[in-house]
Amino acid sequence: MERFLVFNFPELIAAGGVIVLLIVQLSYYAISYNRPYKKMKMRAADKNREAETTPPVSVIVYTRNESYNLKKYLPSLLSQDYPSYEVIVINDGSTDESDDVLKLFEHDYKHLYHTFIPQESKYLSRRKLSLTLGIKAAKNDVLLFTEADCRPISKDWIRAMAQNYTSDTNLVLGFCAYTEGIGFLHKLISYDNLINGLEYLSSALKNNPFGGNGKNLSYRRRLFFEHKGFSKSLSLHAGDDDLFVNETADSLNTQVEYSKRSITKMAPVERFVIWKNMKISRAATQRRYKGRQSLFYRMEKAASLLFLLAVSASIVLGLAGNLVVSGIALASYIVLFTTKAVVLKRSAAMLQQKMSIALLPLLEIIQPLFDLYIYVYRVFRGKKDYTFTISNK
Repeated sequence: MERFLVFNFPELIAAGGVIVLLIVQLSYYAISYNRPYKKMKMRAADKNREAETTPPVSVIVYTRNESYNLKKYLPSLLSQDYPSYEVIVINDGSTDESDDVLKLFEHDYKHLYHTFIPQESKYLSRRKLSLTLGIKAAKNDVLLFTEADCRPISKDWIRAMAQNYTSDTNLVLGFCAYTEGIGFLHKLISYDNLINGLEYLSSALKNNPFGGNGKNLSYRRRLFFEHKGFSKSLSLHAGDDDLFVNETADSLNTQVEYSKRSITKMAPVERFVIWKNMKISRAATQRRYKGRQSLFYRMEKAASLLFLLAVSASIVLGLAGNLVVSGIALASYIVLFTTKAVVLKRSAAMLQQKMSIALLPLLEIIQPLFDLYIYVYRVFRGKKDYTFTISNK
C-alpha cells in the first residue's frame, strides 16, 4: 500500500498539472459558461419584472442568391405578433429569382420593402454597404437584424427583443441556433456555435460585452450614425456585427435576450468550405477586438487541450509506475466531462440548439484544434480579408 503513496518527480508533475488544469476548467464551466443558464433561471423566478415596451421596429434582412430561403423563411418575419414594424430586405446583387420573390411578397405584405445592390459595386464590403442602405431606409430608431437563411421560432421574436429597450439601452444581443442537421460536420458546427454564443452572452451578462451575431442582433439607428456606421472597419469584409458591437457596446447600453421566443434558427451549413470561410472572417475581426474577453476564452481552449494532454500523460505514467496517478487522471476527466455535459446540455436546451453529448469528447478536441488551424491559415492569407483585394481581381 505504501508504494502507491510514493510518487516520483514526473508523476508528481503530471498529477499536479491535471489537478490544476481541472480546477481552471471547472471554473470556466461552472461560472462563465453556466452564467446564461443561471441568469435565465433567476429571471424566470422574478415576479417583479417591468412591463414590456413595444417601440416601433425596423427589421433589416440581408440576402444574396437565396430565393429558396426567402420563400421558406420570410413569412415568419412578416407575420410577427407586434403592433408596429416594417421589414426591409436588402438584395445584394442576387442573380437568382430573389427580386421576383420579394415583389410577390410585397404585393401581399404592405410592411415589406426591398432594395437592390448592383453586382458591379466594388471597393468596399458589399455586406456593409447593403446594411448601411437598409439602415438609412429604416423609418424607426430600433433596428433588428437577421438574414434570409434564418427564421424566428416564435411569433413574438420582435416583442422579445424590443422589450429590452429603455432610455439607456442602445444594443440588444440575441442568439441564433442551427436547425437540426445530419452528419458529424453539422454536429461540430452546432457545438462551435453553442460555445461561441455562450461566450458573448456570458460576457455581456457580466457587463463586459465584446461581440454579437448579426443573425439576431438589435441596436438603435441613432447609435449607428453617432458611431459613423462601419467607418472604423470599412477595410474588412466582415465586422458588421461582432466588431460593431465590440466598438459600441458597454456595461450600461447593452442588454441580452435569449428566452425561447427570442431565438432565431439558421439553415444548416452543408459544405465545410463555407463554414471555414465564416470562421476565417470572424478570426479577422477578432484581431481588432478591444478588451481581453476574447483572449479570456482563447485561454480556456488552450487549457482544455493542455488538460487532455496532461490526463493522457498521467495515465501512461501511472500504468508504467504508480497506478494512483492513472486513477487521479481518470477521476479528474470524469468529473470535468460530467460538469461540461451538464452545463452544455441544459444550456443547449435553453438556447434551442441541438447538442450531442456522446460526441463531446471528440468535439472538445477538434473544435479548439480547428480554431488554431484557422489562426495559422489566416497568417498566410491575411490580406484577403480586406476589401481592396476584390477590386484588384
